[in-house]
Amino acid sequence: MSSHTADIADITNAVDVADVRVLAGPGLVADLRLLAEVADREFASLGVRGAVTVLPGPAELEAAVLESSGPLVVLPGPDPEARALIARHPRAVWLDLHRVAEPAGPGHLHGRGVWGLAWAIRHAVHRLRRPVRRVAYGAHPDQWAEVRRPHGSPDESGDGPRGDRQGGPGGDRWSGSGGDRWRGSRDDPKGGPRSGPGGAGGERQGGPREPVPVAVVLHGGYWRSVWGADLMDALCADLAGRGLETWNLEYRRPDLHGWAATTADVAAGLALAAEGARGPVVVIGHSAGGQLALRAAADDGRVALAVSLAGVLDLVEGDRRRLSGGAVAAALGGPADEAPEVYARSSPLERLPLQVPQLVVQGDGDDLDLVDLGRRYARAARAAGDDVTYLEAAGDHFDVIDPASPIWRTTAEMITGRVLRGSEGPPEGR
Repeated sequence: MSSHTADIADITNAVDVADVRVLAGPGLVADLRLLAEVADREFASLGVRGAVTVLPGPAELEAAVLESSGPLVVLPGPDPEARALIARHPRAVWLDLHRVAEPAGPGHLHGRGVWGLAWAIRHAVHRLRRPVRRVAYGAHPDQWAEVRRPHGSPDESGDGPRGDRQGGPGGDRWSGSGGDRWRGSRDDPKGGPRSGPGGAGGERQGGPREPVPVAVVLHGGYWRSVWGADLMDALCADLAGRGLETWNLEYRRPDLHGWAATTADVAAGLALAAEGARGPVVVIGHSAGGQLALRAAADDGRVALAVSLAGVLDLVEGDRRRLSGGAVAAALGGPADEAPEVYARSSPLERLPLQVPQLVVQGDGDDLDLVDLGRRYARAARAAGDDVTYLEAAGDHFDVIDPASPIWRTTAEMITGRVLRGSEGPPEGR
């Protein structure tokens, strides 16, 4: 047995989280020193202590899982007995470096290679630091959202008025008759809550309550199933700390289920979040999720602000340039010249004007094609009459979803300025 431990002498800004354990099962095909190096960097970044431990057999692996009480990541390896543990111990984050045909559940990450260990550690830590409540919006295992209440709210744990909404609309309803105002309502561009079923408002049936903005968050990954909602854990925790309720939405990806399933899932998840909202609804998407977010905003009149973070906003040109090895055509079922109707319904650029306020954020160190798509989209949206703020600043593709990065901090201030303070927030970057 071997182990590698990173000790953090001065933990700053850390929430009380027990030591992180990373367990490697028998026969794991990976350089263990490299895994330890990746883990050490992630422990330091998160401000936690942690250890990577190699177990010689399934029995030892299960014993280590059972004795662990803090954040836990397990790489089971190829042994069938070790892999059988995945279904028996869902509390752990299970990680396969290679792609698997059928993931065992939401806590089973796969297909991201060695870099996937960093994401698995983040997922294990964030879900213990800021507990979430999982809400189903359909019967498929990928049709769910993890809901975080604003930090410090009476029902932050998810057991409050919006905590019992499993499988579809229901639970407590909120009317749209409150007097609170915000910028960017499609019904009133200068602000003001919308009324009627599903409208966001500041008054609960039976008595007034503080309005809480709701952020529906969509992960990216070029619409491929190896990437999931865990990518947005840190961003959602940060927004909850700023006073927003966050819905980190998982959805069926088109590589396994087709484009129609993906778009239907995003619409259904957004509808469930908006149906009981008691404040303005924001939809935020990263990368491929940026495209999904702006399309959803165009289709759902309850969205007060749509945010694209390094989004793929021109699908026709994205297909022509074969972004990420032809990811656009693979997701939409064919190239643009063979499926023009699908592209016309799906590409934010083709949908202009969206008639909803938008914030388009782009790191200048990202893929230059994404920078080009973002700049051209913002110009076209403004020309079409949409209310669009374009922020371009230092950062790469993942800095835009990293709470520690300056570009995300500016973005978060701009979002909260719109939905909490009724202002534009900091000036746009370019």
